[in-house]
Amino acid sequence: MSKSSKALKAPKDSEGRMALADHLRELRNRVVKSVLAIVVLTIVALIYHKQIETFLLKPLPQCTVDTAAQYKGKCAQVSNIGLTSGFTWMLQVALTAGVVGAVPIWLYQVWAFVVPGLHKHERKYTMIFMACGAPLFLAGAVCAFLLLPTTVEVLISFTPNGTTPILPPNDYFNIATRMVLVFGFAFEFPLLLVMLNLIGMVSGRRLLGWWRGMIMGITVFAAFATPSADPLSMLALAAPIWALYFVAVGVAMLNDRRKARRNPDAGLDDEEASALDLSVDAVALPGPVEASAAPLAGAPVPAARREQLDDIT
Repeated sequence: MSKSSKALKAPKDSEGRMALADHLRELRNRVVKSVLAIVVLTIVALIYHKQIETFLLKPLPQCTVDTAAQYKGKCAQVSNIGLTSGFTWMLQVALTAGVVGAVPIWLYQVWAFVVPGLHKHERKYTMIFMACGAPLFLAGAVCAFLLLPTTVEVLISFTPNGTTPILPPNDYFNIATRMVLVFGFAFEFPLLLVMLNLIGMVSGRRLLGWWRGMIMGITVFAAFATPSADPLSMLALAAPIWALYFVAVGVAMLNDRRKARRNPDAGLDDEEASALDLSVDAVALPGPVEASAAPLAGAPVPAARREQLDDIT
């Protein structure tokens, strides 16, 4: 780029305001960078797809001569059905690994696109969300991965007697992906409550008042979200979210207390009037009145003043 073109380039607005064409150009650049990161990591995952497949199939109870007695029949034979199923499985694993591995990159691109239009305190909140969101999602994914063997055993237990379940890798991978996504996003729910409190949409006392409905709602969600119908899988998802919910309530109440110290009217609703100070202050006693310098009534009018009055009349 020449110096003349650099000189003609418009300076950036200090408040992040841009024309529509500039917004679309910025969005295109962010999307291209995210896609390139996913493609590069997908290629890397294709190179090491054997190791990734072994890691993913490790929690699966596979029926072998040594493990048949260990699992008491609650195991499956992993088998590729179809000529192209192995190739499809490899692409699915590699693409998923690329998308998951590129999470920090494309999350940063999303944040970099949105942050110019935010205020200073809003940028602070988005940074908190990004810093806490990734560990919570990872904790949910780890919890789902640890629960996979029990889930698969429960599902295999419904197989009729005298038959051996044949499990395609794609079927198992779909269940594992669903559990990882459900557990990961479910662990983000308490963080969402904290963010709503930080922006003033809900108070900590109100969140605490919802605890019965929250416990019931989380339990029902866990019952429908887990693939298996066993209570262990349901509790493994519901119990951490219960604990995180009460942690979120505690954080919200501490934040409300901090706001109350700075502004006593911070906890009021939009239609609620603030308290008025109706106390009466003491009034000071009046002091002596000085004599006025104006002429008293009946005093003689000077000659110059009389001439002015005559001219007016």
